[in-house]
Amino acid sequence: MKSLVTGAAGFIGSHLVEYLVSKGIEVRAFVRYNSRNNWGWLEELSVKKNIEIYTGDIRDYDSVKDAMKGVDVVFHLAALIGIPYSYVSPLAYVKTNVEGTYNVLQAARESHIQRVIHTSTSEVYGTAQYVPIDEKHPINPQSPYAATKSGADQLALTFYRSFGLPVSVIRPFNTFGPRQSARAVIPTIIIQILAGNKKIKLGNLDTTRDMNYVLNTVEGFWHVGLHDNSVGEVINLGSGREISIGDLAKLIADLVGEKIEIEIDQQRIRPEKSEVERLLCNSTKARELTGWKPRYSLEEGLKATISWLKEHMQYYKPDIYNV
Repeated sequence: MKSLVTGAAGFIGSHLVEYLVSKGIEVRAFVRYNSRNNWGWLEELSVKKNIEIYTGDIRDYDSVKDAMKGVDVVFHLAALIGIPYSYVSPLAYVKTNVEGTYNVLQAARESHIQRVIHTSTSEVYGTAQYVPIDEKHPINPQSPYAATKSGADQLALTFYRSFGLPVSVIRPFNTFGPRQSARAVIPTIIIQILAGNKKIKLGNLDTTRDMNYVLNTVEGFWHVGLHDNSVGEVINLGSGREISIGDLAKLIADLVGEKIEIEIDQQRIRPEKSEVERLLCNSTKARELTGWKPRYSLEEGLKATISWLKEHMQYYKPDIYNV
């Protein structure tokens, strides 16, 4: 089987590439074109010699279609994902997340791709109206980012219903782990502590999230995304455990072995009506349809992430708020 992974140079995408190679899958990694020929996190991987790099732009239909030549399966992860920047440039998210997804779906349809695994996000649910959140929960995006991801999800499902394109929609909750951008809360906390800061700058401490280690997520892409029972379905991937941001910071500080104070930084707080207050995953559907369940706990994932960040602090700027 030959696979195309869009967003392969990013956080989850690079872990998925590693995982697919370990399974003996031939991987073509779709990387955003740049004049420096930089392949993002793929540059760090020992498996890069075993993958084919394709440089293009997810917003460019021609390059997306060309990248699918000879491919059986497409894992579509390419997206703009930073919520704060979606307040600055909503149109960029429409072009990348909605139009980019259209390019993938239409190219896959014309290329007779055997399976498309489309990546969603738990942010499309908005603040939980009941917990744990299953796939029947109302869709209520509260940021431009979430709105574009919701639109992309629906577009993917209509290509299944209208054209018979074999699409599976995978909806991860808050994935974390090595290589994650500092725009996310866990690396933000860890790098500030590792940099020796005693006062950690954070936003809303009361919001809760379902944090799921990245290896759980990529195993979900494999076991759930490629399972026959997932075609035409939306399937959550999460840990089934929620933790507040305040408690998360304390847990990380304990694991690192440091005492910290938390300072509220107003620029890190979302607009009031845009804040998602609570997320907690119900992944029963994934387990019942495909047998997937998370293997790594929050603590195991945090320890692995802390260890990796200690060795890679040169990639991060602890004193800058990343949007």
